[in-house]
Amino acid sequence: MVDDMEANRKLAASFLTRDGYLVEFAHDGQAALDLVARDQPDLVLMDVMMPHINGFEACLALKRNPATRLIPVVLVTALQNSEDRIRGLDAGADDFISKPVNAHELRARVRSLIRIKRYTDDLDTAESVIVSLALTIEARDRYTEGHCQRLAAYASSLGRHIGLSEEDVAALARGGFLHDIGKVGIPDAILLKAGRLTPAEYDVMKQHAMIGDRLCGELRSLRRVRPIVRHHHERLDGSGYPDGLQGDAIPLLAQITAIVDVFDALTTKRPYKDAVSADRAFEELAGEAERGLHRRDLVDALIFLGRQGRLPRHDAVEPGFPS
Repeated sequence: MVDDMEANRKLAASFLTRDGYLVEFAHDGQAALDLVARDQPDLVLMDVMMPHINGFEACLALKRNPATRLIPVVLVTALQNSEDRIRGLDAGADDFISKPVNAHELRARVRSLIRIKRYTDDLDTAESVIVSLALTIEARDRYTEGHCQRLAAYASSLGRHIGLSEEDVAALARGGFLHDIGKVGIPDAILLKAGRLTPAEYDVMKQHAMIGDRLCGELRSLRRVRPIVRHHHERLDGSGYPDGLQGDAIPLLAQITAIVDVFDALTTKRPYKDAVSADRAFEELAGEAERGLHRRDLVDALIFLGRQGRLPRHDAVEPGFPS
């Protein structure tokens, strides 16, 4: 509960504690930001008119922070004109309660929003399991350590460079991290084999794209990531897998991920090969584009970033799942 008036804080707390809620207090916007970052509450009730940082500004800060953006914020205000309501919605407020506060309305709205927060927490837990699986795959193979993080960084850098929306760039980052999640279903004897795979083993390995698609399929939060996971091994000429898509039938984000996947594979040591330089990898990619495997403009964009020193270095990629 955030309000600069102690009487208002105590009144709201008296309504909510009878329903079993633990209520914490902040006296202004900055104190609220500090408390929410530290304690991650299920709900924030916030007065609008406060000194220093008002409720609109504090709400906007919470919604811009990936760590707190899913916490419901209810603005409690005596302001009644539509412009103030619109300003609150623009700041990301989830609901409004008018002053003077009605106890029954307050309790009902809090119950509703906390129920929604519980659903969100369940989805976050499911997504965390998926992320843990992706990290487990890397832990199984020391040669691919950091591969997911690098792909997330390379793909999002390329997407931003060619002018994609921030939503698409975020999907590239998350898709780069999760693209090989389906390898959790591939036996170690195949996944960790030191030499080249036999045709039969390669057929088993190719199943990881479909396995990953199914793993991500139940999470709406990953709906933009699924095409990347399923199609990052497709090639423009139809020679890829699992669906043999051709040309523009391959989702753009999957095409971008495919290109940076090849780049990282070439520039990383594997059991069956040494790493090559970035320039050598660019030559290989250009050759693949000439043979019709990749879009040449996307390959050229990656080469430009690399030669301008604008691709993240192997040792400078931050760990962790993109938010």
